Amino acid sequence: MAENTTASSARRKLSWLSGIAVFFVGLMVWGVATAQPGASYSPELALDLQGGTQIILTPTVAEGEQASAEQLNQAVTIIRQRIDGSGVGEAQVSIQGNQNIVVAIPGTPDATTLQLIRASALLEFRPVIEQGISQPAAEGTAPVDLDALSNELTAEPANASDPAWITERIRAEFDNFDCSVPFRDAGQVDDPTVALVTCDEYYLYKYILGPVEVQGASISDASAGTVTTQTGASTNTWAVNLEFNSEGTSAFGQVTSRLFGKPSPTNQFAITLDGLVITAPSTNAVITNGQAQITGSFTQESATVLADQLKYGALPIGFEVQSQENISATLGEDSLRSGLIAGLIGLIFVVIYMSFQYRGLATVVLGSLIVAALLVYLAIAFLSWRQGYRLSLAGVAGLIVAIGITADSFIVYFERIRDELRDGRNLESAVEAGWKRALRTILISDAVSFTAAVVLYLLTSSSVRGFAFTLGLTTLIDLLIVTMFTHPLVQLLARNKFFASGHRFSGFDLSAKQASYKGRGEFRVSKTLASGKAEKSSKEAQKRQTIAERKALAAKGDSDE
Repeated sequence: MAENTTASSARRKLSWLSGIAVFFVGLMVWGVATAQPGASYSPELALDLQGGTQIILTPTVAEGEQASAEQLNQAVTIIRQRIDGSGVGEAQVSIQGNQNIVVAIPGTPDATTLQLIRASALLEFRPVIEQGISQPAAEGTAPVDLDALSNELTAEPANASDPAWITERIRAEFDNFDCSVPFRDAGQVDDPTVALVTCDEYYLYKYILGPVEVQGASISDASAGTVTTQTGASTNTWAVNLEFNSEGTSAFGQVTSRLFGKPSPTNQFAITLDGLVITAPSTNAVITNGQAQITGSFTQESATVLADQLKYGALPIGFEVQSQENISATLGEDSLRSGLIAGLIGLIFVVIYMSFQYRGLATVVLGSLIVAALLVYLAIAFLSWRQGYRLSLAGVAGLIVAIGITADSFIVYFERIRDELRDGRNLESAVEAGWKRALRTILISDAVSFTAAVVLYLLTSSSVRGFAFTLGLTTLIDLLIVTMFTHPLVQLLARNKFFASGHRFSGFDLSAKQASYKGRGEFRVSKTLASGKAEKSSKEAQKRQTIAERKALAAKGDSDE
């Protein structure tokens, strides 16, 4: 009954592992067949192996001024967070000289990713004072000299919605404003304490907006999702959901309280992104819970991009693109090919050693390595598709190191089985007892490797992170393979006559168990063995004594004399 239970458990584990592999293979086939974005049978390569696009950003500051080191470092952090959040892996963001920021992205980035990098993403909430339709100036109309008009307030505004913010200059600017004519410089930052004349993002409507009442920095979280009705039913309309911090919640509640019930357009609250109105909804209720929703002509992609921009904050200063160019791989396919060849050579040597040391058990090792390689490949390809992971040469090095970690697990397991055989157990019993002993050692070894990988990933640069990631991933897969493939397969082989009989080519040569260590420096040697084999077996058992056991034996010999 126990034998049947052991065999059924082994087959069940193998079936589960096969199911996992089939699931991921099916998922990859479905992704490629349905042309899912990023789906591919091969993993994406990092910047050092594939090349990519390099963008140089120059800060837009007043003439004679320079961006501070703090501003540049903050911008680097925000840009890196945006890129990582968009799913693009192995990107490099650094400061060039003391002013420029260099962004290197693997492959060819799409327009969405480029916009994510370039945009300052300065979000502001301003009340609407006036709204109109943008129309080009009549032919022959002389341009208005705005510099000649006064920009002084004629009265003290009571609040940000007060028309008193409209100066003579702002009035003339609004009346003659044409959204079809470029009116903003790259990276332009507006004064948040005065009124603003601007357009919507589609350049159809023009606005006079009051001073900023809620800053984008007050947003604690942002996410993209579909709009739901009052009954909880989901619509196909995409929106950006905002959550404010305590300061933003209070300010937003006060503003909506003031705007609620006012006539249009003074009941509108414009949300501007880099100076352009992305939406100007009417205030239909007082919002005091710190949650707001931005709706508009969003797609899933554009809503996600905006949510990521708002989540990580606006750049401290404006930037303009100085140059954008394709860059070649720093290492290239030759380096990748050399790394893979090195890994293959290491794999061959492992198999040769296992064949020499464990003979028939080498088939288990070979099968385990093949299954491990398949799962690692599927995992990397899947992560490339769903998470934007890219394989670098450092990652390839981590895969090569993983071969040794996996081989070490096999050696520990097989040696524990052999130890149990020398203690006089039959093969099936030795397999179970050896597994219990080996599992503790394997878990400790893998835990050390995984911990080292996590520490390296968290505390080192991006080049070392590739190594750490693959090392951690393969360590987890090694544990999965040993528990769900290697051990169950050995359990089934232990019931096979070739292995159970202790054939000299099975890897379980049972002659060693005829001379097993009994304790206290004594050995049990079978009388049926020839004297030469008995002596050889005794010597083998003696080699496995501990230092304490050898000292105890020597002391016993002295007392006998």
